[in-house]
Amino acid sequence: MNSNDKFHDEEFISKAEKKAEEYIRNNYHDVETVEFSDDHSSPMGNFALRGTVNGNADFEMDVSESLFIGGISEGDGFPEIKEECKKVACE
Repeated sequence: MNSNDKFHDEEFISKAEKKAEEYIRNNYHDVETVEFSDDHSSPMGNFALRGTVNGNADFEMDVSESLFIGGISEGDGFPEIKEECKKVACE
């Protein structure tokens, strides 16, 4: 458990991961799998989710206490964003 996890229980982490997976599946093409790491630290002190999509494309997402997705950083090979989700995120 890192220092950020002490503020977030398993229930919060589970809800955040579910919300993040829904976000990725709703906004990007050809998402087959979404896997999360156990590292939730963030240099800014926020809660962050890290993981991979389709087994090889890394990502990092900032998630607020109210489960709002604050942003996503996409690694090489990340799926293409859906056209209809470019201007406004698809829920």
